[in-house]
Amino acid sequence: MKSIKLLMAMCVSLSFTACNAQIKNAKTTTVKIYGNCGMCESTIEKAGNIKKVAEVDWNKDTKIATITYDEKKTNQDEILKRIALSGYDSDKFLAPDDVYAKLPECCQYERVNKTVTKTETSKNDTSKMEMHDHSAMRGTPQNANQLKAVFDNYFSIKDALVKSDGNTVSAKAKDLSNAISSVKMETLTTEEHTVWMKVMKDLAFDAEHISETKDVGHQRDHFTSLSDNIYKLIKVSKQETSVYYQHCPMANKGKGANWLSKENAIKNPYYGSQMLTCGSTVETIK
Repeated sequence: MKSIKLLMAMCVSLSFTACNAQIKNAKTTTVKIYGNCGMCESTIEKAGNIKKVAEVDWNKDTKIATITYDEKKTNQDEILKRIALSGYDSDKFLAPDDVYAKLPECCQYERVNKTVTKTETSKNDTSKMEMHDHSAMRGTPQNANQLKAVFDNYFSIKDALVKSDGNTVSAKAKDLSNAISSVKMETLTTEEHTVWMKVMKDLAFDAEHISETKDVGHQRDHFTSLSDNIYKLIKVSKQETSVYYQHCPMANKGKGANWLSKENAIKNPYYGSQMLTCGSTVETIK
């Protein structure tokens, strides 16, 4: 019996070592993720795993997940956010209520952190609720401020592109990168949280590439996809004033491209003074 247990332990150890070998710059942490059964285990691990970047091993008995990841390509928070979006709470991020509700009955675990949140609310401790209950954050000033810096820096990039000022575009893109990395996911609404998870990496990618060059043409190439993702995010975020979604049919090698503006008057960021008023407003976001 002892030899069998020893053999099993060796197999687990070898498997874990193999995982670490595949993942460069490997960092390993443990965290509690709530769930019930083998089906939960499959979903949690599938949501967290990325080939050669992140590996999640969740134990249904202890509820403890061992997470190994390439710390230069991702981090624990990003992995936990993906798992939360699949329906499973951790002590740091809650699953959206509608996603949890769609889990099979056997997978609907007791939501410990939700219970804590309700207890704290009854004591009027709203600050703790803001940290745990995404749905309770709609419309709060703290929530609005989380994405305001992202949007403001985007508009600054757009204005600098209108002037074809590559130096300012680069500087403002660095500010945008900082704003993106400073967003606290736990304070976003459920809708914002869901969209942010989908666009966060692409936003960071485009902002970084725009900041690394002063070539306006290259900056405009990345501004196309940056604008598409900002649009998705701004659609689920409450704005103090109207935002105009505008389109240039000539941009992107004739395929057309969009951008967002605080003013209805067309000032084309893809061509600047060459075709300043080329384009039209296709949607007003209020």
